Amino acid sequence: MYLPTGRELIDPFNLLKEADIRSGMKVADFGCGTLGHYVFPASQLVGPDGRVYAVDILKSVLSGIEGRIRFDSATNVEPVWGDMERPGGVALADNSLDIGLLINNLFMSKQRDTMIKECVRMIKPGGRLVVVDWRPTGVNFGPDVGTRLSVDEARQLGEKAGLKLEKLFEPGRYHYGLIFTKPKE
Repeated sequence: MYLPTGRELIDPFNLLKEADIRSGMKVADFGCGTLGHYVFPASQLVGPDGRVYAVDILKSVLSGIEGRIRFDSATNVEPVWGDMERPGGVALADNSLDIGLLINNLFMSKQRDTMIKECVRMIKPGGRLVVVDWRPTGVNFGPDVGTRLSVDEARQLGEKAGLKLEKLFEPGRYHYGLIFTKPKE
């Protein structure tokens, strides 16, 4: 059986275009993963005046990101160790990000409310949180169906954390995407 991977599942440039990442922005990829599938494309979009924070709880993941930073000379990428399931668990300042990316992470967590709130804490008023996760049905690969959230469950998590749903989008055949805005104070 053929299993799609990487860009076949989600094209990072299409997703980042949907998120409206632009030059000079500060962006964090929460739970970035070893390959930095969204980190390095985002670093190209934010340019030399922007910053991309590659956040993960696994130090081995961050070591992989550091190697790729050196290889790509991506001087605008910064690895950050962080525990998204703990309030204040990521060492980034409150209201410091233009955009946060939370991609394929909610299904892994039993602390989903805390994870979303921790993302919201770091996003500026008027900034956006992009949530992408696996559709709960329709495929026989990927994470266990019992751990996946529906679009409505993901929407409710964002709204409960004080975010306003800006739009729904389809990042790939097997995923859904939501873009939330943090209200201006």
